[in-house]
Amino acid sequence: MALWAVAELWVLNPLRALWLTLTAAFLLTLLLQLVPPGLLPGCALFQDLIRYGKTKFEGPSRPAACRVFDVPKRYFSHFYIISVLWNGFLLWHLTQSLFLGVPFPNWLHGLLRILGAAQFQGGELALSAFLVLVFLWLHSLRRLFECFYVSVFSNAVIHVVQYCFGLVYYVLTGLTVLTQVPMDGRNVYVIGKNLLMQARWFHILGMLMFIWSSVHQYKCHVILGNLRKNKAGVVIHCNHRIPFGDWFEYVSSPNYLAELMIYISMAVTFGFHNLTWWLVVTYVFFSQALSAFLSHKFYKSKFVSYPKHRKAFLPFLF
Repeated sequence: MALWAVAELWVLNPLRALWLTLTAAFLLTLLLQLVPPGLLPGCALFQDLIRYGKTKFEGPSRPAACRVFDVPKRYFSHFYIISVLWNGFLLWHLTQSLFLGVPFPNWLHGLLRILGAAQFQGGELALSAFLVLVFLWLHSLRRLFECFYVSVFSNAVIHVVQYCFGLVYYVLTGLTVLTQVPMDGRNVYVIGKNLLMQARWFHILGMLMFIWSSVHQYKCHVILGNLRKNKAGVVIHCNHRIPFGDWFEYVSSPNYLAELMIYISMAVTFGFHNLTWWLVVTYVFFSQALSAFLSHKFYKSKFVSYPKHRKAFLPFLF
């Protein structure tokens, strides 16, 4: 790899700085939750911002002022509606450029440059970014389907700040993928002028990992949904039960573990070396670990018979 390409790899552009900041914030939050209760002063607003759904009930008593900012958890579907539309829009522009030679619009190209996209030729495979954006769109489409037809939402809530962050998150994630596309001006640069010639072994591995992780996440969401349904598939209650089956035999939140594996599959599809996407993966790791840890505490406090061998997030480890 040329020296300029190595230097480009380690530049801390605005996008990398943002993902690094989010990673540090969630790491610090997770570490604070691991501190034994009583050693640090409690903060109801802080706890309200990091908890959502069932874990809000496990935390400290919520002041009435905090409830003003509650948003129904079922609004999770809005995140995936935005993602399907926005990332579908980005995928359409990328497809147009890859296969028809249509340049990116000026506003989109300018936005990508502001975020840190560099003009380079041959540093990254265009096929990698194309596949990752397809994976991200398919992931969002599946999660939207699950929100409507698989998951059973109770009257659980999220904070309005979490809701706004969720709306922005998938917009930012799609743009992150697009900044990794090798560009020549406003056009995508394709080595060999044939996208299929760029196919590598890690594209196949990444695709298999994505499918494997997605299948397990779907299974876990079906298990959770079925806990509130009868054998005929009719919702009969919105209470919490101990889930069993699939990865639930190892961890309390296998859906969060599968989410991490999905993002790792995208890092593999990028060829293992994409620093920007590994920062995204690191953020996902700590954010999902935090949610899993809080869920694990909820289950253990609510159910005396909760399986003691289960970990929160990583089988046999954490």
